[in-house]
Amino acid sequence: MAPMPVDRTDPRPLHAQVAGVLRAEIRDRSIAPGDTLPSEAALRERFGVSRSVVRQALATLEDEGSVRRTRGRAPVAAVPTEHHRLVQRVTGLFDQFSSEGLSLSTAVLSLEPSLSGGPAAVGHLGTRDLLRLERVRSVGGDPLSYVRTWLPAERFPGLEAAMLRDASLHRLMEERFGAVPTSGRRQIRAVPADPRIALELGVAAEAPLLLLEGGTFDRDGTPLEWFESWHRSDRVVFDIEAEGASEQVRIAPDPSLLDRPAPERPAAEPVPGPADAAPAPGLDRAVELADGLRAELARLRDGLTGGDAEQGPGAAR
Repeated sequence: MAPMPVDRTDPRPLHAQVAGVLRAEIRDRSIAPGDTLPSEAALRERFGVSRSVVRQALATLEDEGSVRRTRGRAPVAAVPTEHHRLVQRVTGLFDQFSSEGLSLSTAVLSLEPSLSGGPAAVGHLGTRDLLRLERVRSVGGDPLSYVRTWLPAERFPGLEAAMLRDASLHRLMEERFGAVPTSGRRQIRAVPADPRIALELGVAAEAPLLLLEGGTFDRDGTPLEWFESWHRSDRVVFDIEAEGASEQVRIAPDPSLLDRPAPERPAAEPVPGPADAAPAPGLDRAVELADGLRAELARLRDGLTGGDAEQGPGAAR
């Protein structure tokens, strides 16, 4: 690698600068997971620093899990543990991880009333009387996501932060408030981490994060929540199940058919029956609509036949 002397005017310690460069190279896979890092001598030459600075930088990376060192061997870039999330499911991260046998910890940072929700939250929930909930989700002490959720205050009276510690918000909605999350729409964006979220997730400011945001409805179509969830891109992978879409053709009569007079039909031979028998209610109108639909289908068939004729053997292709 090309020499990259540290910036001695930078207020950060020299070892922090070295660790920052190596961390970035591991994160963007310039140093691939499992690859051996350059030797201490090579790092000293590259950064123009002493052996003690290099060793302190490597110790920092080892403590945070970016590299692994074994006695007598060169340090290697750690293979990160990746957690997968199906984003098209309404179920939240807690329930998805629980179904896979993973224990997801939830730290509630705040739960407070708010009258100034973001435009997306207010637009989805249809009110400014909101609760703002902020949480950090972790596995094994390793933070994975920072979640900000907006809730309609009227729908969730008595909701307390203690109820959500190491718990599922969706499960609490259903069991305590009778609100069953059923449907919604999700969006995914790549965004830089702002300083506060970066601090909570243990990443550098401006580090790339995956933002999953969207709204959720109950079984009656009533909005329940609007959420924004920032995920560490080096720890969480979003999975999407793809299926072949089948095209469906729906045939419906032209609206004008509903007002079109029914075509004349030859008089049917009378059918013997009780003298006082009356036509079934609405039967004549049903017959009219059936005749109109038959005529419309015939017109469509003739149009398709004519189109095929234009593509005959002699037609240009």
